[in-house]
Amino acid sequence: MDPVRNLENKKNLNNNLPEDSISGRISNGVDTATKEGKYIYCIIDSDQPQSFGPLGIGGRGDQLHTICFNGIAALVSDAPLGKYRVSRDNSLAHERAIETVMTQYTTLPVRFATVAEDEMKVTRILEKEHDRFKDLLGSIAGKTEISLKAIFKEGIIYKDILEKYEDIRVLKGKITTLAPEKSHSQRREIGRMVEEALQREKEIVRDDIINILSPQAAEVKTNDTYGELMIINAAFFVEKGKEADFDQQVQQLGDKYSQKVTLKYVGPLPPFNFVNITINTEDY
Repeated sequence: MDPVRNLENKKNLNNNLPEDSISGRISNGVDTATKEGKYIYCIIDSDQPQSFGPLGIGGRGDQLHTICFNGIAALVSDAPLGKYRVSRDNSLAHERAIETVMTQYTTLPVRFATVAEDEMKVTRILEKEHDRFKDLLGSIAGKTEISLKAIFKEGIIYKDILEKYEDIRVLKGKITTLAPEKSHSQRREIGRMVEEALQREKEIVRDDIINILSPQAAEVKTNDTYGELMIINAAFFVEKGKEADFDQQVQQLGDKYSQKVTLKYVGPLPPFNFVNITINTEDY
Protein backbone atom coordinates (compact mmCIF):
# COMPACT_ATOMS: atom_id res chain seq x y z
CA MET A 1 0.00 0.00 0.00
CA ASP A 2 1.20 3.50 -0.78
CA PRO A 3 -0.59 6.14 1.35
CA VAL A 4 -0.40 9.38 -0.65
CA ARG A 5 -1.03 12.80 0.82
CA ASN A 6 -3.81 14.68 -0.92
CA LEU A 7 -2.67 18.28 -1.21
CA GLU A 8 -5.79 19.63 -2.95
CA ASN A 9 -8.94 21.14 -1.45
CA LYS A 10 -10.59 18.81 1.03
CA LYS A 11 -14.24 17.86 1.46
CA ASN A 12 -16.16 17.68 4.73
CA LEU A 13 -13.05 17.49 6.95
CA ASN A 14 -14.22 19.86 9.58
CA ASN A 15 -15.93 17.69 12.15
CA ASN A 16 -16.59 20.65 14.48
CA LEU A 17 -19.22 22.52 12.47
CA PRO A 18 -22.53 23.18 14.26
CA GLU A 19 -25.64 21.58 12.85
CA ASP A 20 -27.28 24.96 12.33
CA SER A 21 -25.69 28.35 13.07
CA ILE A 22 -27.01 31.87 13.47
CA SER A 23 -24.68 34.82 13.86
CA GLY A 24 -24.54 38.58 13.59
CA ARG A 25 -28.28 39.21 14.06
CA ILE A 26 -29.37 42.88 14.18
CA SER A 27 -31.59 43.41 17.20
CA ASN A 28 -33.80 46.24 15.86
CA GLY A 29 -36.33 43.92 14.23
CA VAL A 30 -35.03 44.35 10.68
CA ASP A 31 -35.15 41.17 8.58
CA THR A 32 -31.48 40.22 8.71
CA ALA A 33 -31.74 37.99 5.64
CA THR A 34 -32.00 41.15 3.50
CA LYS A 35 -29.03 42.91 5.14
CA GLU A 36 -25.42 42.60 4.07
CA GLY A 37 -22.60 41.95 6.50
CA LYS A 38 -19.03 40.67 6.60
CA TYR A 39 -18.60 36.89 6.81
CA ILE A 40 -15.43 36.12 8.81
CA TYR A 41 -13.45 33.02 7.78
CA CYS A 42 -10.26 33.28 9.77
CA ILE A 43 -7.69 35.55 11.41
CA ILE A 44 -4.24 35.79 9.80
CA ASP A 45 -0.88 37.32 10.68
CA SER A 46 -0.91 40.09 8.09
CA ASP A 47 -1.23 43.87 7.98
CA GLN A 48 -1.65 44.09 4.19
CA PRO A 49 -5.06 44.91 2.71
CA GLN A 50 -5.48 42.51 -0.18
CA SER A 51 -7.95 40.38 -2.12
CA PHE A 52 -7.86 36.65 -2.82
CA GLY A 53 -10.48 36.13 -5.50
CA PRO A 54 -14.26 35.68 -5.85
CA LEU A 55 -14.53 32.74 -3.45
CA GLY A 56 -16.99 34.08 -0.89
CA ILE A 57 -19.63 31.85 0.67
CA GLY A 58 -22.99 31.71 -1.10
CA GLY A 59 -21.76 31.36 -4.69
CA ARG A 60 -22.30 35.04 -5.55
CA GLY A 61 -18.70 35.71 -6.49
CA ASP A 62 -17.98 37.92 -3.46
CA GLN A 63 -14.32 38.77 -3.11
CA LEU A 64 -12.28 37.37 -0.27
CA HIS A 65 -10.40 40.30 1.26
CA THR A 66 -8.69 41.35 4.45
CA ILE A 67 -9.63 43.88 7.10
CA CYS A 68 -6.48 44.80 9.02
CA PHE A 69 -5.61 46.11 12.46
CA ASN A 70 -2.16 46.44 14.01
CA GLY A 71 -0.43 43.46 12.43
CA ILE A 72 -3.37 41.06 12.20
CA ALA A 73 -6.23 40.76 9.74
CA ALA A 74 -9.60 39.11 9.30
CA LEU A 75 -10.29 37.30 6.05
CA VAL A 76 -13.84 38.25 5.08
CA SER A 77 -16.30 38.53 2.22
CA ASP A 78 -19.59 40.34 1.79
CA ALA A 79 -22.48 38.03 2.73
CA PRO A 80 -26.05 38.28 4.02
CA LEU A 81 -26.59 38.49 7.75
CA GLY A 82 -28.71 35.68 9.15
CA LYS A 83 -28.86 31.92 9.19
CA TYR A 84 -26.39 29.64 7.38
CA ARG A 85 -27.15 25.96 6.88
CA VAL A 86 -24.25 23.52 7.16
CA SER A 87 -24.58 22.31 3.60
CA ARG A 88 -21.82 20.74 1.55
CA ASP A 89 -21.45 23.90 -0.56
CA ASN A 90 -21.32 26.22 2.44
CA SER A 91 -18.87 24.03 4.34
CA LEU A 92 -16.57 23.72 1.33
CA ALA A 93 -16.69 27.47 0.70
CA HIS A 94 -15.75 28.15 4.32
CA GLU A 95 -12.85 25.67 4.19
CA ARG A 96 -11.68 26.71 0.73
CA ALA A 97 -11.39 30.36 1.79
CA ILE A 98 -9.11 29.43 4.68
CA GLU A 99 -7.06 27.04 2.54
CA THR A 100 -6.55 29.85 0.02
CA VAL A 101 -4.58 31.94 2.51
CA MET A 102 -2.97 29.24 4.64
CA THR A 103 -0.16 28.70 2.12
CA GLN A 104 0.98 32.30 2.77
CA TYR A 105 -0.08 33.03 6.35
CA THR A 106 -0.62 31.45 9.73
CA THR A 107 -4.40 31.08 10.05
CA LEU A 108 -6.81 30.93 13.00
CA PRO A 109 -10.06 29.41 11.71
CA VAL A 110 -13.21 31.16 12.90
CA ARG A 111 -16.35 29.18 13.65
CA PHE A 112 -18.61 28.52 10.66
CA ALA A 113 -21.35 31.15 10.07
CA THR A 114 -19.75 34.07 11.91
CA VAL A 115 -21.03 37.28 10.29
CA ALA A 116 -20.39 40.82 11.54
CA GLU A 117 -22.64 43.73 10.64
CA ASP A 118 -19.99 45.79 8.84
CA GLU A 119 -16.29 46.52 8.48
CA MET A 120 -16.32 48.72 11.57
CA LYS A 121 -17.58 45.80 13.67
CA VAL A 122 -14.81 43.56 12.32
CA THR A 123 -12.22 46.20 13.21
CA ARG A 124 -13.61 46.45 16.75
CA ILE A 125 -13.31 42.67 17.11
CA LEU A 126 -9.69 42.77 15.95
CA GLU A 127 -8.92 45.64 18.32
CA LYS A 128 -10.54 44.08 21.38
CA GLU A 129 -9.12 40.58 20.77
CA HIS A 130 -5.78 41.72 19.37
CA ASP A 131 -3.51 40.32 22.07
CA ARG A 132 -5.38 37.00 22.28
CA PHE A 133 -5.30 36.53 18.51
CA LYS A 134 -1.60 37.43 18.36
CA ASP A 135 -0.80 34.90 21.09
CA LEU A 136 -2.79 32.17 19.34
CA LEU A 137 -1.16 32.94 16.00
CA GLY A 138 2.24 32.68 17.65
CA SER A 139 1.36 29.36 19.28
CA ILE A 140 0.44 27.68 15.98
CA ALA A 141 2.98 29.33 13.68
CA GLY A 142 5.06 26.86 11.71
CA LYS A 143 2.66 23.96 12.25
CA THR A 144 0.20 22.23 9.96
CA GLU A 145 -2.68 19.84 10.53
CA ILE A 146 -2.62 16.40 8.94
CA SER A 147 -5.57 14.00 8.98
CA LEU A 148 -5.17 10.23 9.12
CA LYS A 149 -7.90 7.62 8.96
CA ALA A 150 -7.23 3.88 9.12
CA ILE A 151 -9.89 1.38 8.02
CA PHE A 152 -9.82 -2.40 8.00
CA LYS A 153 -10.40 -4.09 4.65
CA GLU A 154 -13.64 -5.96 5.20
CA GLY A 155 -12.98 -9.28 3.49
CA ILE A 156 -9.44 -9.48 4.84
CA ILE A 157 -9.98 -8.64 8.51
CA TYR A 158 -12.74 -11.20 9.10
CA LYS A 159 -10.67 -13.89 7.43
CA ASP A 160 -7.72 -12.83 9.56
CA ILE A 161 -9.82 -13.05 12.75
CA LEU A 162 -11.01 -16.54 11.84
CA GLU A 163 -7.43 -17.67 11.33
CA LYS A 164 -6.09 -15.95 14.45
CA TYR A 165 -8.77 -16.84 17.02
CA GLU A 166 -8.98 -20.58 17.51
CA ASP A 167 -12.06 -20.48 19.77
CA ILE A 168 -14.07 -18.77 17.03
CA ARG A 169 -12.78 -21.18 14.42
CA VAL A 170 -13.61 -24.24 16.54
CA LEU A 171 -17.15 -23.09 17.32
CA LYS A 172 -17.77 -22.21 13.71
CA GLY A 173 -16.64 -25.68 12.70
CA LYS A 174 -19.03 -27.31 15.16
CA ILE A 175 -22.13 -25.73 13.64
CA THR A 176 -21.32 -26.31 9.99
CA THR A 177 -23.36 -29.52 9.95
CA LEU A 178 -26.27 -28.12 11.96
CA ALA A 179 -29.41 -26.73 10.38
CA PRO A 180 -29.74 -22.94 10.85
CA GLU A 181 -32.84 -23.33 13.02
CA LYS A 182 -30.86 -25.52 15.44
CA SER A 183 -27.85 -23.26 15.80
CA HIS A 184 -29.29 -19.81 16.60
CA SER A 185 -27.55 -19.48 19.96
CA GLN A 186 -24.21 -20.67 18.62
CA ARG A 187 -24.38 -18.23 15.71
CA ARG A 188 -25.18 -15.37 18.07
CA GLU A 189 -22.23 -16.39 20.21
CA ILE A 190 -19.95 -16.44 17.19
CA GLY A 191 -21.16 -12.96 16.25
CA ARG A 192 -20.38 -11.69 19.75
CA MET A 193 -16.94 -13.29 19.71
CA VAL A 194 -16.11 -11.84 16.31
CA GLU A 195 -17.19 -8.38 17.45
CA GLU A 196 -14.95 -8.60 20.52
CA ALA A 197 -12.04 -9.85 18.39
CA LEU A 198 -12.55 -6.97 15.94
CA GLN A 199 -12.38 -4.45 18.79
CA ARG A 200 -9.17 -6.03 20.07
CA GLU A 201 -7.63 -5.89 16.61
CA LYS A 202 -8.63 -2.23 16.30
CA GLU A 203 -6.98 -1.43 19.62
CA ILE A 204 -3.75 -3.15 18.58
CA VAL A 205 -3.47 -1.23 15.31
CA ARG A 206 -4.72 2.07 16.77
CA ASP A 207 -2.20 1.98 19.61
CA ASP A 208 0.59 1.14 17.19
CA ILE A 209 -0.30 4.07 14.93
CA ILE A 210 -0.53 6.52 17.82
CA ASN A 211 2.70 5.31 19.42
CA ILE A 212 4.62 5.67 16.15
CA LEU A 213 3.19 9.00 14.96
CA SER A 214 2.67 10.91 18.23
CA PRO A 215 6.38 11.65 18.76
CA GLN A 216 6.40 13.38 15.36
CA ALA A 217 3.52 15.73 16.29
CA ALA A 218 3.17 18.70 18.63
CA GLU A 219 -0.43 17.69 19.38
CA VAL A 220 -2.75 14.82 18.52
CA LYS A 221 -6.54 14.74 18.55
CA THR A 222 -8.54 11.55 18.06
CA ASN A 223 -12.07 12.05 16.74
CA ASP A 224 -15.05 9.71 16.69
CA THR A 225 -14.83 6.86 14.21
CA TYR A 226 -17.73 5.82 12.00
CA GLY A 227 -18.59 2.43 10.59
CA GLU A 228 -17.60 -0.85 12.22
CA LEU A 229 -14.30 -1.12 10.31
CA MET A 230 -12.75 2.30 11.04
CA ILE A 231 -9.79 1.94 13.39
CA ILE A 232 -8.77 5.55 13.94
CA ASN A 233 -9.81 9.03 12.85
CA ALA A 234 -7.07 11.35 14.07
CA ALA A 235 -5.58 14.78 13.44
CA PHE A 236 -1.89 15.49 13.98
CA PHE A 237 -0.45 18.99 14.45
CA VAL A 238 2.99 18.71 12.89
CA GLU A 239 5.81 21.22 12.76
CA LYS A 240 6.62 21.97 9.14
CA GLY A 241 10.22 20.93 9.65
CA LYS A 242 9.05 17.45 10.71
CA GLU A 243 6.62 16.81 7.85
CA ALA A 244 9.10 14.68 5.91
CA ASP A 245 9.71 12.45 8.94
CA PHE A 246 5.98 12.19 9.55
CA ASP A 247 5.41 11.25 5.90
CA GLN A 248 8.05 8.55 6.17
CA GLN A 249 6.47 7.05 9.29
CA VAL A 250 3.05 6.95 7.62
CA GLN A 251 4.60 5.27 4.60
CA GLN A 252 6.14 2.61 6.85
CA LEU A 253 2.79 2.04 8.56
CA GLY A 254 1.18 1.71 5.16
CA ASP A 255 3.71 -0.95 4.20
CA LYS A 256 3.33 -2.75 7.54
CA TYR A 257 -0.46 -3.02 7.33
CA SER A 258 -0.88 -3.07 3.57
CA GLN A 259 -2.65 -6.44 3.53
CA LYS A 260 -5.52 -5.55 5.86
CA VAL A 261 -5.69 -1.75 6.41
CA THR A 262 -6.42 1.21 4.15
CA LEU A 263 -4.82 4.49 5.24
CA LYS A 264 -6.39 7.79 4.18
CA TYR A 265 -3.83 10.53 4.66
CA VAL A 266 -4.72 14.18 3.97
CA GLY A 267 -2.81 17.42 4.47
CA PRO A 268 -1.78 20.10 4.95
CA LEU A 269 -5.05 21.39 6.42
CA PRO A 270 -6.15 24.44 8.38
CA PRO A 271 -5.88 23.69 12.12
CA PHE A 272 -9.62 23.08 12.59
CA ASN A 273 -9.00 20.38 15.19
CA PHE A 274 -6.60 22.46 17.29
CA VAL A 275 -8.01 25.98 17.21
CA ASN A 276 -11.43 27.17 16.05
CA ILE A 277 -12.36 30.61 17.35
CA THR A 278 -15.90 31.39 18.41
CA ILE A 279 -16.81 35.07 18.04
CA ASN A 280 -20.15 36.31 19.31
CA THR A 281 -20.42 39.40 17.15
CA GLU A 282 -23.12 40.92 19.33
CA ASP A 283 -20.56 41.38 22.13
CA TYR A 284 -18.57 44.00 20.23
